[in-house]
Amino acid sequence: MKEEPEAGRGRCRTARSGNLRAPLAALALAGLLSTSCSAGQQDRHSSTPHITPEQESLLATAEQLLLRECMENHGFEYQIVSDDTPTGVEEFRYLIDDPEWALEHGYGTELRREAVRARENDPNQRYFENLSPQRRAQALVAANGPAPVGLTATTPDGMELARSDQGCRSQADRELYGDLASWFQARTTADALPALRYQSVAQDPRYLEAVRPWAECMRAAGHDYATPADIRSALLAPHEALPPEQEVGLALAEAHCALDSGLARTATELEEEHGQELRERHRSALHTHRRLQTDALPRARLIVDEAEPTTVPRHRG
Repeated sequence: MKEEPEAGRGRCRTARSGNLRAPLAALALAGLLSTSCSAGQQDRHSSTPHITPEQESLLATAEQLLLRECMENHGFEYQIVSDDTPTGVEEFRYLIDDPEWALEHGYGTELRREAVRARENDPNQRYFENLSPQRRAQALVAANGPAPVGLTATTPDGMELARSDQGCRSQADRELYGDLASWFQARTTADALPALRYQSVAQDPRYLEAVRPWAECMRAAGHDYATPADIRSALLAPHEALPPEQEVGLALAEAHCALDSGLARTATELEEEHGQELRERHRSALHTHRRLQTDALPRARLIVDEAEPTTVPRHRG
């Protein structure tokens, strides 16, 4: 099932920084850009203004600009790179339910390969890998602080996370959002909810019951899979890689069976139900998350506007 915004069908895309790539993984900065879909999971009863995708992009761009300035102050390069990777990569969390997308992309294997190639060609990644071991260690300290001490947050399922309150990541968050501790906790909660929502839906007896007619439909089409997850597990095995035409055929069958069996509709309804339950349960943290984002927008706009025009894309948010 393809994830869509709350107002549509429950979709949640990885938040991108406009045309910016996420910070280089080698510097362990993946947490800098949000991969949550909290902005699309608005509490309809909240008085906090909605954060649009454009505003999310503006905030992410400002974060990267602050990160770049801080890293340069420590003697390291950091480039804000335009993202030329394919934007059509979709994550169908439960199952594919879009025949047109399936016909064009199958399960998105080639699109994911293109995204991997783009990450491998990231100039920040290459820069980090070319540093000496000593300089690489210094870069990690500059980015993340000397040790994960100073900030703690508890995930909705009870796991405690720790992060340094020093380093460029924390400095950027502090400058942009003000209350670093509150931001770390709120963002941790918001980032965790999509996965919890998926787990709740996938384990719901009503979803498991709805999978049965889907499996019967797939068997009738010549594909003996008990669940959509079984297909994904098989495709991840290197020896199970399918030729493009077979991948497309399998994805098309899954999409048609998703619609014909009613599984797509059931997944959508359950996703809304469990999503609403999670939003109610974590209303306070989500409100704080949106409030801090909203308060940070003027600062983000100023940071982006003051940056060199050629180094960052322009934002309308």
